[in-house]
Amino acid sequence: MPPPELLDEARRQIVICNACRYCEGFCAVFPAMERRRAFADSDLTYLANLCFDCRACFYACQYAPPHEFAVNVPKVFSELRTATYRDYTWPGILSGLFRRAGRAVALLGALCVALVLLLLWGLRGSGVLLSSIGGEGAFYRVVPALAIVVPALAITVYGLAVLVIGAIRFWRASRAGVRRMVDLGSFLRAAGEAFSLRYMRGGGDGCNYPDAAFSHARRRLHHLVFYGFLLDLAATTVAAVYEHLFGWVAPYPLSSWPVVLGSIGGVMLVVGTSGLLYLKWRSDREPADASMAGMDVAFVTALLLTSLSGLVLLVVRDTALMPMLLAVHLGLVAALFLTLPYGKFAHLFYRYAALVRNSVEERAETPAAGH
Repeated sequence: MPPPELLDEARRQIVICNACRYCEGFCAVFPAMERRRAFADSDLTYLANLCFDCRACFYACQYAPPHEFAVNVPKVFSELRTATYRDYTWPGILSGLFRRAGRAVALLGALCVALVLLLLWGLRGSGVLLSSIGGEGAFYRVVPALAIVVPALAITVYGLAVLVIGAIRFWRASRAGVRRMVDLGSFLRAAGEAFSLRYMRGGGDGCNYPDAAFSHARRRLHHLVFYGFLLDLAATTVAAVYEHLFGWVAPYPLSSWPVVLGSIGGVMLVVGTSGLLYLKWRSDREPADASMAGMDVAFVTALLLTSLSGLVLLVVRDTALMPMLLAVHLGLVAALFLTLPYGKFAHLFYRYAALVRNSVEERAETPAAGH
């Protein structure tokens, strides 16, 4: 569990919020808070992961610093989320990576790129790095297919296992107060709220991010990143179908579905991540947790560099720069997926689990409302 002093501080602030209730229409956190008269440790971690950090409550709060009550819900919840990721991740020995996300991403990125270049030199010889290789199967003439597919599958399966195990641990620990069985409707409703980023709208006018002014920029940039990522995933899936079902080997024509989907997704990711980094640079530091901010920047930067290298590789794929760019891109992709379970990406799984619990609680209230 998070440090006792952090839990006590979160509990102190939430009790004040529960007495005030000025912010009850801002997001899902405050109605969920109002269902409780007391707050167990599991309730606090659940509420923290239900928070989307829109910061509307901070700027609307009459008890925010410099008031003596010093209520700063976004910051204390951010600290709780960081502690949650460390506590529930697997294996526990790697939980320290959440504290050093920036250094971990930078070092692992450099290491993976260097490793791919060394393997390429060992398998193909140094001359291949500056050779002009084109035509069908050009990528595989630089890096053997098995050298791409096997590590990619291993890293993906490992990352998913870490994230799913962490989310299950979090769910088991935080669902102590859930009395109703989880049904399909709860999962679907939570999915709808997650895909629409409903609670990044604050009270309806948008997040108070990067400062006290209302803006929908953060939500829109998150949409670009999320759906750009899904388009790139779709491009990879279609390419796998092309190769293994139809025998069509990459690189594919510019008008093909893998290239079109990947290009659109890549551009969305570059625009979205660049925008988020700009907002992060301009953001108010008072309602922020430094360790979470470091995770944000590390993850978004890794996504940006991976997407940018993929787009550049598409442009130079018929030139002598292709082998070198392919090695760099593969190294960055490997580093991104290796660090995903131990960085900000983990919030997708924990926040979705919190949304499911919130949906269960709301549905449990429905019958009572009719009496």
